[in-house]
Amino acid sequence: MTDAPKISPTPCGLVAVVVTHNRLAALQVTLARLLETAPAHLARIVVLDNASTDGTGDWLARLGDPRLDVRHSAQNTGGAGGFEQGMRHAVATYDPDWLVVMDDDARPDPGALAAFHGTDRTGAEAWAAAVYHPDGRICDMNRPSRNPFWRRDVLWRTLRTRRRDGFHLGPEDYASDTPCSIDGTSFVGFFISRAGVARAGFPDGSLFIYGDDVLYTLGLTARGGRILFDPNLRFEHAFTTMTDGDARFTPLWKCYYHYRNLLMVYRLCAGPWFVLAGPAAALKWLAKVHHYKGARGVFVRLVLRAVWDGARARTDVSFDQVRAWAAEPERDTP
Repeated sequence: MTDAPKISPTPCGLVAVVVTHNRLAALQVTLARLLETAPAHLARIVVLDNASTDGTGDWLARLGDPRLDVRHSAQNTGGAGGFEQGMRHAVATYDPDWLVVMDDDARPDPGALAAFHGTDRTGAEAWAAAVYHPDGRICDMNRPSRNPFWRRDVLWRTLRTRRRDGFHLGPEDYASDTPCSIDGTSFVGFFISRAGVARAGFPDGSLFIYGDDVLYTLGLTARGGRILFDPNLRFEHAFTTMTDGDARFTPLWKCYYHYRNLLMVYRLCAGPWFVLAGPAAALKWLAKVHHYKGARGVFVRLVLRAVWDGARARTDVSFDQVRAWAAEPERDTP
């Protein structure tokens, strides 16, 4: 990790943490949106450059805004590692009242941060924003959730519908003007207070990507913290991870992290019921093999490895090893 020039470590209101890796065009849009926010509504912006090789470092070096604090990681530690490093640095350097975290391809709508400050936020230790695609659709991957194993009404609704809608917030929650309680959410437009960080600590950087945000926010709730969803806090997320109707991971190695970490989420959520929920989830994931024509064998092996490692909470597999697994020769018939 290389240090940016020292900025006065005085306590301040809201500090943004943005993690980036080789998405300079997206980062430029996000930083432009953040820098147009008044300093009274956004005191500092910590950018964690996760070993980018696309000119991101050079571009960041040319920016002169005093609110920017750029950190460079010597290696790509994934979103999870980036958020852990960025949040630790922001807290240690600025002692902020609040942090707001986001990916490089996500940013607040104009006026969203002013809206955050315009409402009394003392009723919760953390707040989740309403995240939309650029075309205005609700971003499904960023929908906050309620744990059905902690809430009987949510459990029955989930069993009845057999769909994610049973435990995720729906359009009616986004259309409401009233905040509602949630158990877990994503790191796109997630606001956490000083008290929330004191309770939950920092994200687990060893998870690399996927699920680190849900595990972290569920952990905050499990420790007695309160998270509220505010539909008036709007964020945009222009992500491109999935293709084929949001059914296929591109590149393929990402599915290992998704399923390994998701199994760890299920263990935290289900508690003693994990002995039933875990195997059911694994079978459901393996059934997605039909989306991977031409790479079915590789997909199945990645899922099985993910399930094996997730069941043991093993997070020390190197990124190079996961990529090598994804590049194995195909042995099934297209």
